[in-house]
Amino acid sequence: MLVEKSLKNLLVNGTLIWYYYICKREVWLLAHGIEPPQDNELISIGKLIHREYYKKHKRELMVDNKIKIDIFAGKRIIGEIKKSSRYLKSAKMQLAFYLYYLEVEKGKKAEGELLIPEERKRMKIILTDELREELKRAIFEIEK
Repeated sequence: MLVEKSLKNLLVNGTLIWYYYICKREVWLLAHGIEPPQDNELISIGKLIHREYYKKHKRELMVDNKIKIDIFAGKRIIGEIKKSSRYLKSAKMQLAFYLYYLEVEKGKKAEGELLIPEERKRMKIILTDELREELKRAIFEIEK
């Protein structure tokens, strides 16, 4: 079992968790300040989806420069909006990281909803012991 420690001083953030499950090379590049161009058409589409869907919910909150919560759907539910379900595992783990971060650093327990409006999909994400352990391993690997 990996030791639970503060996440504030670590390199890891939600974006690195997302890419960890897609491409480890991309994690290394991002961690070293090498980012893809932000004028990419897919990034623009993602921003449009964020702007147009879920207008009645509170929007984007940055916490400790580590996690960027897309929406709040109630008092203890946070949502992550994705363009498609193509990288479902990555999206699930990114949202689980947000829940884990809020639990460890802020003492707040919440549930998550993964939202894919173009596909009309919604998945509930609950932070389980299994997800916590997987996140600890991912964080350890990213830091290494």
